[in-house]
Amino acid sequence: MAGTPTPPQAPPKPTWDPRIPARPLLRPTIRIRLTLLYGGMFLIAGVLLLSIIYLLTRQALSISTDDLPFKLLKGEVEPNFSWCRLPVEGVTPDQFNDAMAACLQHQRDLAQDELLRRSLFALLGLSIIAFAFGYAMAGRVLSPLGRITRTARQVAGSDLSRRIKMAGPDDELKELADTFDDMLDRLERAFTAQQRFVANASHELRTPLAINRTLLEVHLSDPAAPVEMRELGKALLATNERSEQLVEGLLLLARSENQIVERKPVDVAEVASRAIDQVRGEAEAKGVEIRGECAPVVVQGNGVLLERVALNLVQNAVRYNVPEDGWVEVTTTAEQGRAVLVVSNTGPVVPAYEIDNLFEPFRRLREERTGSDRGVGLGLSIVRSVARAHGGRITAEPREGGGLVMRVTLPQ
Repeated sequence: MAGTPTPPQAPPKPTWDPRIPARPLLRPTIRIRLTLLYGGMFLIAGVLLLSIIYLLTRQALSISTDDLPFKLLKGEVEPNFSWCRLPVEGVTPDQFNDAMAACLQHQRDLAQDELLRRSLFALLGLSIIAFAFGYAMAGRVLSPLGRITRTARQVAGSDLSRRIKMAGPDDELKELADTFDDMLDRLERAFTAQQRFVANASHELRTPLAINRTLLEVHLSDPAAPVEMRELGKALLATNERSEQLVEGLLLLARSENQIVERKPVDVAEVASRAIDQVRGEAEAKGVEIRGECAPVVVQGNGVLLERVALNLVQNAVRYNVPEDGWVEVTTTAEQGRAVLVVSNTGPVVPAYEIDNLFEPFRRLREERTGSDRGVGLGLSIVRSVARAHGGRITAEPREGGGLVMRVTLPQ
């Protein structure tokens, strides 16, 4: 239609991704650097070897008057060496020339042997220098990979705050290091967000659970309350207590997943003794004997978390025990610069294939997730997390006849 303005055309879409930074065509990549390095080393080695061979050949072929196999004395020929025999009388010129040629050939053979011997020594020395120089240069080129590996090991120890921050030319190794740093940033943000969510959720759940517990306790303290309401209140109070244990366990598990930053000297024997004192009443009620010797051994760590490790292990050993004549043995020792806490007990037979499942959250041995008075299924998960945060580990082995042997190893 005449007079209708033409709508503006959309600008063309870019053919490249603007998020990807442009790189120069000839940037100093690792391939180019290695090509120049090893090509230059080969060229230098060739020049040195050629120079050495030239000097040795020149020295071997330089003949002085004393090196000649013969010398002329007033028209007579006198040999200089015993291996050069020149006939003087009664010979034809051809015989004399043949003898002289033999002397010269022998002289050349000696020069070649000497040249070969010196060349082998020169090659041996040059090879040693080349290997040493190549080893040093390879270490210099691969040093960024070592830095990346060390950072990865530190991150594997739950220290997500580590970064490589590699400086230098914009090559493949720097690109790899920058990518690794970006990945660590995303992991740290996700891990921090997860910890914050668990901590906030656990904190927010504490208030209503505390209010419920208070209301139930007030209701149970009323002597005029009906018997049915009392029984219902006790059941609700037990459920509320179980929920509080679950919240506390989740909060502790979230705190123990990270590396311990503030460390103080902690006596593992004292920690184990406190745990035994807290569980002794429950053990006596169940008829379980607690025994063992705790030798003093000091580690650097968090005393509250380590006490929770010992408490969880001893509580599990008491609760998962035999009905009669049961026992729990707790020992602390120092072995090869490490503190070792061992908790063993009698109990039901544990198949070896179920050992790893015991350390998973909310997993129990042949138990339902609900309806148990033995905890919420976070005890061993917390123990493993705290041990890892301290740079240690926990292992479990079935005992002959039933029960388990829990072994916690911590660096001193």
